[in-house]
Amino acid sequence: MSSMVGLKGSHRPTICYRPIRPSDLEVLEKIHGDLFPIRYESEFFHNVVNGREVVSWGAVDRSRPNGQSDELIGFVTARIVLAKESEVEDLLRFDPSKSDQRLVYILTLGVVESYRNLGIASSLIQEVIKYASNIPNCQAVYLHVISYNNSAIHLYQKMSFQCVRRLHAFYFINGQHYDAYLFIYYVKGGRSPCSPLELVTLGVTYMRSGFKSVVARLRKNEDSKVPQWSKCKESGCLIPTTQNKRILKSEDTGCQFV
Repeated sequence: MSSMVGLKGSHRPTICYRPIRPSDLEVLEKIHGDLFPIRYESEFFHNVVNGREVVSWGAVDRSRPNGQSDELIGFVTARIVLAKESEVEDLLRFDPSKSDQRLVYILTLGVVESYRNLGIASSLIQEVIKYASNIPNCQAVYLHVISYNNSAIHLYQKMSFQCVRRLHAFYFINGQHYDAYLFIYYVKGGRSPCSPLELVTLGVTYMRSGFKSVVARLRKNEDSKVPQWSKCKESGCLIPTTQNKRILKSEDTGCQFV
């Protein structure tokens, strides 16, 4: 593998964007290994470079010498998911009559350290947004960001992604739990169910389900006369959340390093 040298001296990069190819496999694995807190399975990388259920874009610096002008210095990977099978269905104006409504979920995003703060990550995200905008019945792009990744959080806020939820203990990495933020960007007029009537309906639904849950819990503990309450989960959104703790794995990281 050629060494991934950074910017030196007066080097002015000429950044271009292209699909990720099978020839990028080794460098793609190297960058992921340098940036992310886990080691990915080889199947993930093979799916990326061969376009199997994953779409991707790579950034290269055409001005790099010594045969490195086509070597990746940044990337973004994503996949298409059905809206009805996603965890953000309640954040969409979902039409049950259209079973093929879709979303684009960003898996990983990264730029090597020496090429950061050049707008490369923003351009890669724009490629995903343009792609989603051309997919029939696609309503949004969404992703998760681990809570301590301030640079990624700032980037998505700058690009008009909406931070709609904070998910408590969403990730489990190396024996430790971490919160995550859920970001969403609506495309082609897609938007959250924000009309007063829809919010009232959604609120009543969750209140009913919550009341039933409390009643069931009290009945269960009636014999002991010691009521047990579930741990309060922090949420950063106005819409009630349904969240699942997740062990960080290769195809569902949400760790965005920019």
